[in-house]
Amino acid sequence: MQPPLALDAASPDWPVAGADAVVCINMIHIAPWSACVGLIAGAARILPPGGLLYLYGPFRRDGADTAESNQRFDADLRRRDPTWGVRDLGDVAALAAASGLGHEKTVEMPANNLSVLFRRMAAP
Repeated sequence: MQPPLALDAASPDWPVAGADAVVCINMIHIAPWSACVGLIAGAARILPPGGLLYLYGPFRRDGADTAESNQRFDADLRRRDPTWGVRDLGDVAALAAASGLGHEKTVEMPANNLSVLFRRMAAP
């Protein structure tokens, strides 16, 4: 296993050409949507078929908060920066699917967070 790399998720230039997995913990809600877009595009670029994109953090489901605490957290994030906020899992999954990453599994975690696993699909 290689050490973590510092990178700008929104950048099209990542300091790595390939990886078996991309792990992103507590980032997409405290960054502009463009960072999520870039993260998914970058993961799709560097993951081989079967490669894993793992996301962890708070999410909305079908436009609804999963807990009152997440609703308050989202309001606080948006107060600090209107481009931040708890993302809807459906929006993230649709973006991933459009980039060739299939939603494999969602696991409920403590503190109203989710672990979300996407796999790089084989090229058609």
